[in-house]
Parts: sequence; structure tokens; C-alpha cells
Amino acid sequence: MKLGDLIIVRTGKLDANAENINGQYPFFTCSKQISWINTYAFDCECVLIAGNGELYAKYYNGKFNAYQRTYVIESNNKNKLDVKFLFYFFSWYIEVLRHQSIGGVIKYIKLTNLVDVDIKLPTLERQKQIVNILENLQNCLSNKKKEVNNLDDLIKSRFIEMFGDPIDNPYGWDLKPLLSLGECKNGMNFRNDEQGVDIHCLGVGDFKNLSIVDDITQLPIVSLNCMPSSEYLLKDGDIVFVRSNGNKALVGRSIAIYPKETNTTFSGFCIRFRKKSEEINTYYLLQVFKVDSTRRKMAGRGANIQNLNQQILASLNIPIPPIELQNDYEAFVKLIDKSKFSVQKEIDLYQELLDKKMNEYFG
Repeated sequence: MKLGDLIIVRTGKLDANAENINGQYPFFTCSKQISWINTYAFDCECVLIAGNGELYAKYYNGKFNAYQRTYVIESNNKNKLDVKFLFYFFSWYIEVLRHQSIGGVIKYIKLTNLVDVDIKLPTLERQKQIVNILENLQNCLSNKKKEVNNLDDLIKSRFIEMFGDPIDNPYGWDLKPLLSLGECKNGMNFRNDEQGVDIHCLGVGDFKNLSIVDDITQLPIVSLNCMPSSEYLLKDGDIVFVRSNGNKALVGRSIAIYPKETNTTFSGFCIRFRKKSEEINTYYLLQVFKVDSTRRKMAGRGANIQNLNQQILASLNIPIPPIELQNDYEAFVKLIDKSKFSVQKEIDLYQELLDKKMNEYFG
């Protein structure tokens, strides 16, 4: 059936700056993060689609308000179309909407992108069965992701316990400028029409929530006119930062990479730090960069595209605890990483099964 025959579509009326952090009602904007507001304009069970920006689907039932580019979608007959079934359909369909989005800097979708969609509509009983299956899978996936987050928090808390906050430096460790411990290099800029040499390339999209990249086969391959010079080839233990991104929260994100013998370069939106001193351990240094206080010092500059540069990195002073203590921390992190690897395999399996089921039900 045409989805437009099954739904009622409205939009919010407010600007994004109408939010109030002390408000009592959810305020849905084009961000995945939910804001708050003191007034509500809607009281219903619905699916919310961000009309521009990140383009996401959310389910909500109750009182709320919405930004003017947020679509509020209800079932016009709940005996025919279950709203949670509609939510899972849009969660599956969201990639199509992203592909259909138009515009320059900020992409957006139109009402026709929502109402002109064909949807396979099983019986209401079958819809509820499908929702139950997908919710169970989603809950398993969420629980496993929480396990990974808990393990990450354990790594962070152990760091603070052993070394203290690196900016406050409560244990009084000797301080050294970051660039006295190694050197930085901005990544490569290359064109889409280059060809001749295929090489793995680390880009901003590959950072995700990773701390270590040691399986280079998972990185995309790009074509270049010739093999990059050695300064653009990554080495084991290099730390790479997100240098530039439209999302300020991503700027300064860092990972350590271990390409072993595989030629691997990095994009122009990244900065590479290569350790030259034996006074510092890569695992320790990487966590220094991930502590909130350090991230704040590395906060990007710029109006739209946020930037990290070598001058900002040069201003960082790094505490230097005894190398034996740093090595003990590395051993602890590697032990936790083994547990994370096991949980991540389960996450991948649940995600694969969820994707398979979504394609089976909606494809």
C-alpha cells in the first residue's frame, strides 16, 4: 500500500533555540540528542523523522514538542497499522531517505519522500509479532553495547586511579610538550580521478568508537597516482586524530593504528602523531587524549567545519609517569580489550541478525 493512505503527517512549529534545559517535555529537533521544553504541542503515539541534518527515526508516545523541520507521523487507523511497526519500517527505510535528501550544505527531505512510499502491510497480529521479534533483538544489541561502554568506563576509571587527571596532574608528574615526544603530520589530500596504486586509507568515518585499529583489511581502499612518500604511510603505534569535521564532538577523536606490513595512508581530515620518545607508552598517551579535560583543551575552532591543528596539539603538556607504571596500564587495557573483543563479536552477530530480519520484513 501507499504509506500516505495509512498515516497522518504533521510538522513542528518551533525554532531549535526554543529549548529549555529545565523543561518538562521532550523537544525533538534534527539532532539525535533529545532536548527539553516547557510547553507541548503534541500528545500522541508517533514516529518522528528529522527532516534535515542527521535524518533519524524515533518512536514516542506522550506529550512533546517539535522543531519546524521535524515530521510527526501517526497511524490514521491503529487497527490497520501499528505505530511501532511503522517505526521499525522507517528505521529500515532511513538509508533510502538519506539517499533521496536534497540540498547543499544541509540536506533535507520533502513530504513526498514519506507519503509516496510503498509498504508491505501484513495483518495487525503479524505486525505485532514482527515488532516483538525486532524489539527483542534490539534489546539484546543494546545490552551488549552497554557492556562495551562499561568496559570502556573501567579503562577510563583505572587510568584516573593510576595517573590522575592529565590536565590537573595531581600526582605532580614531570610535564613535557607533546611535540617534544614526537612529531605530527597532516593527512593526504587526493582526487577521485587518481588511479594506478591501490592502498588502504584511514578516514574520519573509520574512527567510530574504536581505540585501536589492528585489522587493516577493514579499512577502505583508495586509488592514487603513485605510492605516497614514507611520511604519509602509517606505522605501528601511530596515533591519528580527527582534524576537521562538521560535528564538533568528533574533532580530536583519536585512535592508535597497527598496520604491520600493510601499506596504509590517512586522509587530509586527519592528523598523525608519531611517538619518538621511549619515555611514553602508546596506550597511556592514547588515553591522555581521551580524557574529557584534554578533549576540552583540544576543542575545535571554526564556525561551521570545526578544526584541530598542530598548534593546538603543540600547546598540550603531557604528564610523564614512570614507564613501568605506563606499561602496567597497557597490560590492564589489553586484558579488558580481550573481553571487549568477545562482546563485540556478539554485537556484530546481533546486528547482522537484526539487519537480516529487517530486510526480510520490509524489503
